[in-house]
This record gives sequence, C-alpha cells and structure tokens, in this order.
Amino acid sequence: MPLEQSYLVARYVGIGKRNPPLSKLGDAAWANAKKKAEKAVFDYAGKLLELHARRETQQGFAFPPDNEWMREFESSFLYKETPDQLTAIADTKADMEHDQPMDRLICGDVGFGKTEVAIRAAFKAVTAGKQVAILVPTTVLAEQHYRNFKERFSDYPITVGMLSRFRTRAEQNETLKGVMNGSVDVVIGTHRLISKDVSFKNLGLVVVDEEQRFGVLHKERFKEM
Repeated sequence: MPLEQSYLVARYVGIGKRNPPLSKLGDAAWANAKKKAEKAVFDYAGKLLELHARRETQQGFAFPPDNEWMREFESSFLYKETPDQLTAIADTKADMEHDQPMDRLICGDVGFGKTEVAIRAAFKAVTAGKQVAILVPTTVLAEQHYRNFKERFSDYPITVGMLSRFRTRAEQNETLKGVMNGSVDVVIGTHRLISKDVSFKNLGLVVVDEEQRFGVLHKERFKEM
C-alpha cells in the first residue's frame, strides 16, 4: 500500500475469538487468498449488475405529487432544513414519483437530518395508500425511531407499529396482524421485521437505517430486498 494511503490500514477485528490465519507476502497461500478475493468481488459485481438490469425493466408504483397534507406536514417541522437536507428530500420525492423502483442512499453525519428525510418519504407513501417498513440494526434505535415517527405523525391518522424485543409477544402479534390487514401504516423493527411471519398488505416503501446512512428503497415486494 502506498505510504500516502497508510491511514486506510486498521486492525482486523475478526469474527468471534478465532484469529485469522497469517501468510507471508509473496507465498502461494497469499497469492491464492488474493485470487479468491478477486473472484468473489467479480462475482458479486456481476450479481449487482444483473439485479439492477432486472430492476430497470420493471414497472414500479408512481406516487402522486405532493398534496396539501404533505405541504402542511413539512411546514410543521420545528427546525430549519439545511440546503443538503432539502436537496435530499426533493430528490427522494422525485424518485418516488417516478414509475421505476427507487433505490436511493442518503448518507450524512450525525445531525444532518437523515431521519426527517425518511419521515417525509414515509408520510408521502402512507398518504398515497402504501405501507412503510423501517429496518434498523438495534432495539434501542428502533425505540428511538418509533418515538420520533409517532411524534411527527401525531396530528394525522397514521398508525405506527414496532417489532423488537422491547415488545411483548402479545404486542408483536397485534402489530403483525395490523401489518397483514393494513391497519398498521408504518412498522419499525430490527431483524424481526424480515422474519417469515411478517406479511404486508400493501408495502410501498422500505427504509434501511444503517445508523450513519439511510438507504431509502422503494420496492414492490419486501422479499426482493
């Protein structure tokens, strides 16, 4: 690695308590490891190209333009949007209004306002008659988003549910029933959200929160993620 890129070197964390096998630079094991890595990257790139080529030929749901409720909801935001935040919101809504499936990455530091971008996309989807799924990595983040979404939607007839270990079995079953029959508009959850017993009536928007970036994906079916 060139010296000017030495900052890219970091300690390998590994998986579990096992240490990674070490090999000498230039020996056969190292050469084989590099070949396997190159092949894996090439294969993965091929799968991505195939996936996006397939998506380009599919017809998605085109959400309608903003209505009075949307404008009223946006004006109720308590803070001043940043220029980048407004651009991200406008671009996301423009993608949603297109008839091709959306695949958009929202990336920014803490405080950028990524959650509000997702909240407005969710509001647009729900007011068009679609359901929204928010997938998060931790139960704490699920609870945090649940409270934020509930608070932002409190003046509107939008039902928000949550699936995580913070919910009892009875509460989770009630949420699952609502997701299936359409009475739950927005559901926020951890990996529990992608279990086989989760079935949506009319899913239109999936938001994948990876903490430092919000990936907003408009899918016709959740299982295609």
